[in-house]
Amino acid sequence: METKEILKVNKDGWENAAERFFGRTALPELGPLAPTEEDLNLFGDVRDKKVLDIGCGSGHSLQYMGNRGASELWGLDLTTKQIETASQLLEAQSVPVNLYESPMEENPGLPQEYFDIAYSIYALGWTVDLERTLANICSYLKPGGTFVFSWEHPMHDRVKREGSSFIVEKSYLEEGPEYNEAWNHEVIIYHRKLTTYINTLIKVGLVIDRVIDDVVLPDIVPEGNHRRWYSVDKAKLIPATFIIKASKRE
Repeated sequence: METKEILKVNKDGWENAAERFFGRTALPELGPLAPTEEDLNLFGDVRDKKVLDIGCGSGHSLQYMGNRGASELWGLDLTTKQIETASQLLEAQSVPVNLYESPMEENPGLPQEYFDIAYSIYALGWTVDLERTLANICSYLKPGGTFVFSWEHPMHDRVKREGSSFIVEKSYLEEGPEYNEAWNHEVIIYHRKLTTYINTLIKVGLVIDRVIDDVVLPDIVPEGNHRRWYSVDKAKLIPATFIIKASKRE
């Protein structure tokens, strides 16, 4: 299946499911069962910074940045419903807001070497072309600019519960597009090794500052949690989330 076909499948899937995800996995949260931005302080002081959200969803991460003093809020997302919701949510912001409905593999008109910070909270893994997307992001950043992203740990969906145990069901080493089980096989996501993300960041000219796959477990486990895609039982064995902070060379 070609890139355009996969993007259409995924756009259709998101248009149908967008409401389920409004406000979910947004800053200061970085991912399920993971440390938060308040724990890690990866962005530091964002006052007077121009920020770009790759896969901005319903706009809640941009709202967080605006409330912390960012000077300009920019975002792009593949989904019409997400952009419409983000536009409504961010109407109250007192700083410029620029939103684009676009796949992250394409530049819909974003300025080059303009942003102090770019980030992608649980969205970058949707890209069909990782190198092209990361090259775009690198080009948007000022020299010395920061890029932070989080995504599902690539071992997470390789392991499946079977009775009271967990088994490795799929190869971690085999990369490529797959119909996603968590979405009832309605969307297509590329499986990539963690090293593929790291090496592609390096290839496009970004410097790795930090890689995080720590797990934060709740004090109280909700009833029925073992049936969830991101369960506490599974997180005791395998991280649900990984987070990378990188920067553009001066």
